[in-house]
Amino acid sequence: MSGKLNSLPSLKDLPLEDRPQERLERLGPSPLTDRELLAMLIRSGTTKHDVLAIADELISSAGSLTGLLRWDSTDFQRIKGIGRVKALQLSTQVEIAKRMMRSERTPDMRMDEPGKVWEYLYPEVRAESVEKVWVLCLDRKNKLIRAEPVTSGTATGSLVHPREVFRPAIRCGATAIILAHNHPSGDPTPSAADLRVTKKIFEASKAVDLEMHDHVILGEPENCPSAKGYYSFSDSGLLG
Repeated sequence: MSGKLNSLPSLKDLPLEDRPQERLERLGPSPLTDRELLAMLIRSGTTKHDVLAIADELISSAGSLTGLLRWDSTDFQRIKGIGRVKALQLSTQVEIAKRMMRSERTPDMRMDEPGKVWEYLYPEVRAESVEKVWVLCLDRKNKLIRAEPVTSGTATGSLVHPREVFRPAIRCGATAIILAHNHPSGDPTPSAADLRVTKKIFEASKAVDLEMHDHVILGEPENCPSAKGYYSFSDSGLLG
């Protein structure tokens, strides 16, 4: 473990009233740290690795609590102190968290600002470790008809062709589209390739009589220069 992990108090070093379960009973879940919440899910440790040490190792290995959304049972079993059954339980809890986030989305919501695009696709972004491109098909009132993933690439880039973008839009009778893709790094700042692809899709949309309202790059607020979690080509004046 790193020096930072070693500097965190172990379970046996904490007074009884400062241990996760006691703090949870006294204060509720909101004041608990990420490591304490994870410890409550893990429930028990081993003779060599107490429950807080296992929680610390999980967060360190995943990069953050959010990073665990990309893990499956095999990933969990690589952590010392987590066996097969506990790994299955944790992967089940991850899947429940994903489904809860997805269930909050309204299928016919109005996509009239980039923040709504980010909110709608963020549950998918948090679980993706590769670049993925979506096309959001809209009606004349900018209501979402459907959102369809059209390509999935490597962790360093993904190419998209106009026909892949327009096919689902034409099929469902959309009058406008919004292009969206994620940056697995969490920083939504556009690359030179993003600028080229956006211009290409925008110009091609005119030929098929579809309005391209925006291209939204999806990231994480903590890694975004503007802290919004996304970059909008329309808001930046780069469309038209």
